[in-house]
Amino acid sequence: MKKLSILSRLFVCAGLAFAGFTAQADEVKGNSAAGNGKVWLCVGCHSIPDYRADYPLTYRVPMLGGQNAAYIASALAAYKKGERKHPTMRFIAASLSDQDMADIGEYYAAQTASSPNNQLK
Repeated sequence: MKKLSILSRLFVCAGLAFAGFTAQADEVKGNSAAGNGKVWLCVGCHSIPDYRADYPLTYRVPMLGGQNAAYIASALAAYKKGERKHPTMRFIAASLSDQDMADIGEYYAAQTASSPNNQLK
C-alpha cells in the first residue's frame, strides 16, 4: 500500500511540474513586430558580417537572422542571470523583460542573415 502512495505522489508532483511548465511557456508569446522596435541596440554588433568584439576577450559576434526564437530568448535570459559571461551582453540583457526577450527572438527568427535589418549595407 505504501508503494502505491509513493507512486501516486510522484504522479501528482510530475503533473504539477508539467502544468507549471506549460503555464509558464504560455505566459510569454513573442511578437516579431514588437521586436522590431527593440533590436536597435542589437544591430550595432549583430548586423556586421564577421564582426569581432574585443572586450574582455575577442569574441566572434554571430549574425542572428534566422536563429530559433526560443534559443535567442533563452540565451538572453542566461546572460541576464549571469550564466553566460560576456559583460556587454549581460549588461544589455539585464535591462530586458521576458517579453522583450521573446519579442527579440521572434523578430530575429523571422529574418535571414541577409535581411535588411540584420545586415548593414
